[in-house]
Amino acid sequence: MFTVISHSPEETWELAKRLAPMLSRGDVINLCGDLGAGKTVFAKGLADGLGIDEPVTSPTFTIVKEYQGNPPFYHFDVYRLSSPDELEELGADEYFYGDGVTVIEWGDKVEELLPDIRLEIKMIRLVDDDFRRLEVLPYGNEWERKVKEWLVAGS
Repeated sequence: MFTVISHSPEETWELAKRLAPMLSRGDVINLCGDLGAGKTVFAKGLADGLGIDEPVTSPTFTIVKEYQGNPPFYHFDVYRLSSPDELEELGADEYFYGDGVTVIEWGDKVEELLPDIRLEIKMIRLVDDDFRRLEVLPYGNEWERKVKEWLVAGS
């Protein structure tokens, strides 16, 4: 596990934006954390880094929002789901193993459906309301390499 401290929402955005160029089609990122931890800010930074022009909003009520880009960007928010079966019924596998980059907010609720090879980022609000600790857990050798490259690029 790797740990990163963000001192502001803008810094969280920039961290995500720096990760974006390292992403490949089929990559899945699971964002975990309490309400207001910065998951959507991180997703917006990724989308910005991927060159997505349209505004990115949390798909809390639609569950998934697709953004056209190269690669496409798929943004899930599974907070409202009562069981992993609901996500499976939406055809989540087509996104997870498809041609885009997939970000899942609250993915810990559906962890058994997530690909074994993925990046997990747990976002924890610290004493100062703007500070966040990001606990970054890469699953798989390729994610390990990408995370090291990402964190070295930001230091």
